Amino acid sequence: MKFETVSVVGLGYIGLPTAAMFASHGVKVVGVDIRQSTVDTINRGEIHIVEPGLEAVVHQAVTSGSLRATTTVERADAFLIAVPTPFKGAAHEPDLSYIESACTMIAPVLEAGNLVILESTSPVGATDQLAIWLAEQRPDLSFPQQTGDESDIRIAHCPERVLPGRVMEELISNDRVIGGVSLRCSQAAQELYRTFVKGECIVASNPRAAELAKLAENSFRDVNIAFANELSLICDRLDIDVWELIGLANRHPRVNILQPGPGVGGHCIAVDPWFIVSSAPEESRLIRTAREVNDGKPDWVLEKLWKLVEDCLSAHPGKTSADISIACYGLAFKPDIDDLRDSPALAIAQRIASQHQGQLLVVEPNIGVLPEGLSSTQLVDMPGAASADIHVLLVDHRDFRSGPKPLGATLDMRGVWR
Repeated sequence: MKFETVSVVGLGYIGLPTAAMFASHGVKVVGVDIRQSTVDTINRGEIHIVEPGLEAVVHQAVTSGSLRATTTVERADAFLIAVPTPFKGAAHEPDLSYIESACTMIAPVLEAGNLVILESTSPVGATDQLAIWLAEQRPDLSFPQQTGDESDIRIAHCPERVLPGRVMEELISNDRVIGGVSLRCSQAAQELYRTFVKGECIVASNPRAAELAKLAENSFRDVNIAFANELSLICDRLDIDVWELIGLANRHPRVNILQPGPGVGGHCIAVDPWFIVSSAPEESRLIRTAREVNDGKPDWVLEKLWKLVEDCLSAHPGKTSADISIACYGLAFKPDIDDLRDSPALAIAQRIASQHQGQLLVVEPNIGVLPEGLSSTQLVDMPGAASADIHVLLVDHRDFRSGPKPLGATLDMRGVWR
C-alpha cells in the first residue's frame, strides 16, 4: 500500500527524529504531542532536544510543509506510537499507561487499511495488548488478532535501535526488526520503513519476539557495563587503577571490557532489563544482578565523595561541611547529549544537593536550566567551577575531555582526569 500521510504520536527523542526522517523523504507527517510548548517549538521549525543534524531537517520539513505538529490526532495512513514506557515503583512493574492513552487518541480516527506501529520499547506482550485496546474501542473494524491477514487494521511492533547523538544517521543505516501480528502486518510495516531505511528490515515471527529482541539487546549491554562497574569496586578495594587494569585486559584479542561509570541511565538500558525480569523473574537471575550492580553504583560514588569531604575537613580543622564547595561535571545519562532521563549523574547531583550543607556547582554544557531537585544550586561553566574544593566528574562530555584537570580534590568516574 502507499503511505501518503503518517502520524507520529510522541515527539520526543525518538518520535521527532522519526517524523523528520519520513518528512524529508516525501511523506506528509503530522506529529502529535500532548505538550503545547513542544508543538509550538516544532511548528516554528525549531527543536526542543539536542540531537546533531536534527534541527536542520526539522526546519526544512516544516518550511516545506511536509511536517507539522499538533496536540490532537488526525486521520493518516499509518500511525507510529513513540511514547514513554517507564516502570512503576520499587517493584519495577511495567507502566503501559502512555501506550493506552495513545490508543485512546488514535482509535476514533482509524480507518480500514490503516497501519499502527508501536515503536516504544515495551515489555513482552505490549503489542498484543495494544491490539486488544484498539479492538475494544473500535468494534466496527476488524483487527489481526481476530481475522489475521484479512483484518481492516494492520498492527506491528518495530522498536527503535538508535544511539543518542547519532540518531539521524542510525535511523537510516541500522537494521530494523519488525514483528507484525500477521504476515501482512509485517509486510505493510516493511514497506513503510523502506521509505528511508537502508539497513535490512527483518521480519520476526511475531511481535513478542521483536519486543524481546530489543530488551535482550539492552540487557546484553547492561550486563557488560555491570561487569566493568563491578571491576571498579574490586579495584578500589585492592588499590588498583581500574582504567589501567581494563587497558591491560583488553590487550587480549578476545576481550573487550567496557568502561565503568557512575551507573547506567537513559530510558532504555536502565529500564529494559527490568521488563525481562518482570516477565520471567525466576529465569533472569543474571540480568537482575547486573541491574542491581549498576543501580548501586551511585551509592558507591556518594560514599567516595563523603570520604573526600571528611578528608578536606581533616586538612582544614577550622572549616565545617558548609564551607566545602563541590562541583559536579555532567548531568546527562551519556556524553554530549542533553537527555537527563534516568541519569545516575543527575541522581547523584540531586542527592548531593539534598545532603550537603555547602555550595554545589553544576557544569552541564548541554542544558540551559537546572532540573527539579537542583533549584538551590548554580549552573556554571568550567571556569566558574574552578574554585570548588572537590570536583566530581560524572559524564565525559567532550568539553571535559579537552579541558584541563581542575585543581583541588577530584573524583573521576570516567577516567578523564587520570
